[in-house]
Amino acid sequence: MTNKELEYCILEYGKDIYSFCRHLTAMTQEADDLYQDTFVKAMELSAGMEADGNPKSYLLSIALRIWKNRKRKFAWRSRIWQEQAKGSEYETAAEYAAADSPEEMLLQKEELDTINAAVAKLPERQKVVVLLYYMEEMSVEEIAKITKIPAGTVKSRLHTARKTLKKELEDILNEERSG
Repeated sequence: MTNKELEYCILEYGKDIYSFCRHLTAMTQEADDLYQDTFVKAMELSAGMEADGNPKSYLLSIALRIWKNRKRKFAWRSRIWQEQAKGSEYETAAEYAAADSPEEMLLQKEELDTINAAVAKLPERQKVVVLLYYMEEMSVEEIAKITKIPAGTVKSRLHTARKTLKKELEDILNEERSG
């Protein structure tokens, strides 16, 4: 991968890669680091990237691999030091559609925040598959290739995540109606 090709990838896929990083990490600073490290690693592994291949998929797989490695290292260090991870409030990176009134904008924001919070509560394995499928609009086969799991497992995780999200969102909606 030449500098021109990398520049093209950043311009073409940078927003999608950053959005994916934001959803994975749920924190702006960590997302920034992951995003930057993804493109640094892509430059280091430039020989592995095919010019006529799918660069977006390749970059997403690099980001996912880096994120998993960081989580594994953090978990190991936490066991050694017996520290607990600090929680953070989930921030949303979604862009909102134009609304007719401030009330509609507020309702849309609350709805997106509710959905994002429900997705954030999913187990990691399901969350990654949901983010790739819905946010990045990737096919089951592409997700299987990126995550290095069988397509049937991807389908199973999607199905389980949908059921969990449906129940979670129905419970929230029922609470709002009764409250």
